[in-house]
Amino acid sequence: MSQLFGIGDIVRVIDAHPPGHRRTPYYCRGKKGKIERVCGEHRNPEELAYGFDGKPLRRLYRVRFNQSDIWGHYDGPTQDTIDIDIYEHWLRSAE
Repeated sequence: MSQLFGIGDIVRVIDAHPPGHRRTPYYCRGKKGKIERVCGEHRNPEELAYGFDGKPLRRLYRVRFNQSDIWGHYDGPTQDTIDIDIYEHWLRSAE
């Protein structure tokens, strides 16, 4: 499986709200962040939750977001960030 994103790439989490178990938090959907690290390939927890084998494997990324981009009301320091592990099928290039 070829890797779509590398460290430093700017990505956007898709703004989708399918029913059922989803590992991607609602609060980061539609938001833009930067790939902080590639965490390897893992079984898909969205499939495992329903008793399937979680295959094919999915690539997992750690995406760093500015807190102010996630929380519109955030009044902390502008350099504050939050890192969220997000599977590749939830990400699109934002560039």
